[in-house]
Amino acid sequence: MDSLSSQINFNYEFTSGKDCISYKKRRDVNSILNVSARFTIKINNKIYFDQEEFPILEFYKYLYNWVNANKKYNITQEFHYYTLEYDEYDEGAIISLIPFGGNMARVKSIWAEQELYNVFNLEYIVNEFTNLERNLKRDIEEYFDIRLTDFNKHIPSRQFEWKKD
Repeated sequence: MDSLSSQINFNYEFTSGKDCISYKKRRDVNSILNVSARFTIKINNKIYFDQEEFPILEFYKYLYNWVNANKKYNITQEFHYYTLEYDEYDEGAIISLIPFGGNMARVKSIWAEQELYNVFNLEYIVNEFTNLERNLKRDIEEYFDIRLTDFNKHIPSRQFEWKKD
């Protein structure tokens, strides 16, 4: 990574009880949205994003769709996360990953704790977001004792027009 590139760290800790979601509740949107975690993003060791009751299943679904669109179309897509519980999006998405200039990207949030100038190497940041999706899947399934494939179709999310290569 060159000296102009930023580093990112994602941290999450589930704040919902292990029994807050079950197979019986997999179609219950309120139950799904109430599954939460404290979710933090640090950029260059500075807290950029910190939410105590972050709807982690909903966020996971957006990551899952983004990772699959990247694979399907063989091109890095923009990532945007919106939640059903907040509908004031005039300023942008809650969390975005925006590629630019061929091999760079920025992370943006309308809920940023502070404005940080960040430029990431595209391959690095895509890898970090992809690892986050994989780690979240593993940790959600282990903590709540569920299989996300049984829940994904019931988790609400916006539909995006993905770029094709």
